Amino acid sequence: MDGGNQSTVSEFVLLGLGHSWSIQFLLFVIFLLLYLIIVSGNIVIVTLIITDPHLHSPMYFFLTNLSFIDMWLSSVTIPKMISDFLREIKTISFAGCICQIFFAHFIAASEMVLLVSMAYDRYVAICKPLHYSSIMILQRCTGLVVSSWTAGFVHAMSHLAVIVQLPFCDPRDIDNFFCDMPLVIKLTCMDSYNLDMLMNVDFGFVAVTCFILLLISYMYILLSVLQSSRTGASKALSTCSAHVTVVIIFFVPCNFIYVWPLNITSLDKFLAVFYSVFTPLLNPAIYTLRNKEIKKALKRFRSYYVGSQEKV
Repeated sequence: MDGGNQSTVSEFVLLGLGHSWSIQFLLFVIFLLLYLIIVSGNIVIVTLIITDPHLHSPMYFFLTNLSFIDMWLSSVTIPKMISDFLREIKTISFAGCICQIFFAHFIAASEMVLLVSMAYDRYVAICKPLHYSSIMILQRCTGLVVSSWTAGFVHAMSHLAVIVQLPFCDPRDIDNFFCDMPLVIKLTCMDSYNLDMLMNVDFGFVAVTCFILLLISYMYILLSVLQSSRTGASKALSTCSAHVTVVIIFFVPCNFIYVWPLNITSLDKFLAVFYSVFTPLLNPAIYTLRNKEIKKALKRFRSYYVGSQEKV
């Protein structure tokens, strides 16, 4: 430890995604539009599922929670990134940095466990259809969602308990658009290799465990589908392909950021953008464009809204 450079840190400097004013203004417009699409798209899905009785089933109950989580996932980093595009010096307070790390890991781990719950729901629906209504009761679905939030909270607290005790030294520059655990650890006044490995193992345990459970679930589903009728197989594969797509676009960036980091700055920034921006952007599109029930619900909502306006 270098005691001469150690100091009480009040803020960090975020280097962001670009340095040219014209590029930053362009990025400001692009990410502002993307964020509005993310929030509005997920709000539409949540509203449709809550208001339409035809969508009051376990699968859509989980989808509502996924949309809610995606809104929070993007809101942890994007608003700060958007505002920083208009600032010459991009700083974030120590408390703000800690909050970003806590909520980023809280929400990410919660979504991983929630995706496992959604896979379990599809497994029961396809492999045990006659027992589906008795197994996926409201209490069990609620318990699975509460478990996902609890797992995310415990995981985030394990990171928070470590980082608040770390001594930091100059420079305080974070070469990204938000505070992330691996980058903040590098600013400590100590050899960060062992701590970095510990954090990778911590996140890796959650990510790899969830991924293995997802693989097992979808393997059983695939085997069951291959043995079923062609009509049922086609519908099941259509539903599960949307779930698998969401799993891939969420887990791949997370694994390369936290579990098997490549330590290539430009690639890390791209993966961070993909994980925090495009994952919550693509989820509503995937489920809406490929889901007939959501499309029907949207038409019913439109007809009801138009009818109400005409009466007025």
